Amino acid sequence: MKKIFISAITLFAGFSTFAQSYTLDKTHAKLNFTITHLMISDVDGSFKDFSVKLTSAKEDFSDAAVEMTAAVNSIDTDNEQRDTHLKGPDYFDAAKFPTLTFKSKSMKKTGDKKYKLAGDLTIHGVTKQVELDVVYNGSAIHPYTKKTIVGFKITGLIKRTDFGVGAGTPSSILSDEVPLVANVEFVKE
Repeated sequence: MKKIFISAITLFAGFSTFAQSYTLDKTHAKLNFTITHLMISDVDGSFKDFSVKLTSAKEDFSDAAVEMTAAVNSIDTDNEQRDTHLKGPDYFDAAKFPTLTFKSKSMKKTGDKKYKLAGDLTIHGVTKQVELDVVYNGSAIHPYTKKTIVGFKITGLIKRTDFGVGAGTPSSILSDEVPLVANVEFVKE
């Protein structure tokens, strides 16, 4: 009986897969957005303080789970006055809603190194399901740490008014559609 039990555990262990965790390399990561001002010029911005947790049991990341949190007070558009206004109640209201979050529901492979990442995005206390495009840039062994690193580019388009951000500002002043771009590098734990 003992031999059967040990054999069953060994067989079961052989078929089990364990999710791998990946840590964000913050020195090689950016979370950016762009908004159009007066319909004639683009203003770029970013969130300087953000974290991302990535786990995946499959080598091709087709089952990856992603969780992201960004501090609203870290918004940076290269203009202190504008940043202060964006943090205020007319836009993000950082005092009331200090973070924005994303939690994935699925990551589906759509082509060679291409994926659709679906999940819940919460901004300004409003949660909406969004679908983002992901390009897997590849993996490498870091020459100094000898650890496996992986890189992704994530893009998407959201409507700021869906989240109540700048609801009083017409789209003729600030575009309603806001492109998002995240370039992220992770270290395999």
